Amino acid sequence: MELHVKRDHSSGGQYPDRARMLISCPDGPGIVAAVSHFLYQHGANIVQSDQYTMDPDGGMFFMRVEFDLPKLDERLDEVRNIFGGVAERFKMDWQIFNVSHKKRLAIFVSKEDHCLVELLWQWQAGDLDADIAMVVSNHTDMQAYVESFGIPFHHIPVTAETKAEAEKRQLEVIGSDIDVIILARYMQIISPSFIEHYRHRIINIHHSFLPAFVGGKPYAQAYQRGVKIIGATAHYVTEELDGGPIIEQDVQRVSHSDDVNELKRIGRTIERVVLARAVKWHIEDRILVHHNKTVVFN
Repeated sequence: MELHVKRDHSSGGQYPDRARMLISCPDGPGIVAAVSHFLYQHGANIVQSDQYTMDPDGGMFFMRVEFDLPKLDERLDEVRNIFGGVAERFKMDWQIFNVSHKKRLAIFVSKEDHCLVELLWQWQAGDLDADIAMVVSNHTDMQAYVESFGIPFHHIPVTAETKAEAEKRQLEVIGSDIDVIILARYMQIISPSFIEHYRHRIINIHHSFLPAFVGGKPYAQAYQRGVKIIGATAHYVTEELDGGPIIEQDVQRVSHSDDVNELKRIGRTIERVVLARAVKWHIEDRILVHHNKTVVFN
């Protein structure tokens, strides 16, 4: 079942009293009615609502609601506390976000710049409604470019011998107020202990259409196999290398006449677009994770 109510994609800055609610719970009758009635009782106006049920395959229900609530800042804590009773009745996992409170991003990058440049361009253009708090890199290649945007740049070298210390330093730099980490072609494996701090809040771009061509030199592998399409995959990072919940993928047709360099050029374009979409959907609270899959209301 999917219900669409009035749609409005404007930013939280224009609508300071707008909130978003994400819900996942076992499917059953009365969930939409209970949520809608609760919001009505508290004077909220629903401006967008999307639902999806896995029933009969798994029996889970997912819901995303945007609503306007007068004096949201003053009332949000109270609304959260009261909604707890509804959530308990339906065994919900849920969150309510104040749209005007922009999410804070930390971008990790190595030497390749295309994904970082795309994110900075979209942020500068106002298409990425978030605050880029910092860029962290194990190289200095992008420092001058990043700082030209007025964004702090942190150089933290990483070697096999210093990896644990480097991650400790990264966590210190990030602090406690970063909402999501973006690996914009950051060419280091993230440790399980680091992942645990940011479960389902680290987004990676993989330079192939997973699960094909995992590992090193994917475009060389693709060329050797004579593929007719190449692609990229954005996913949340988990302890399973390149095996986390997939957020977005895209592909493009290629020809036998395209050499490895041409495949890489095409691939870079796909990578930056796919990553930017995934980041945008995350900061707009459009993604719900269930086991190793995602429901994306886009």
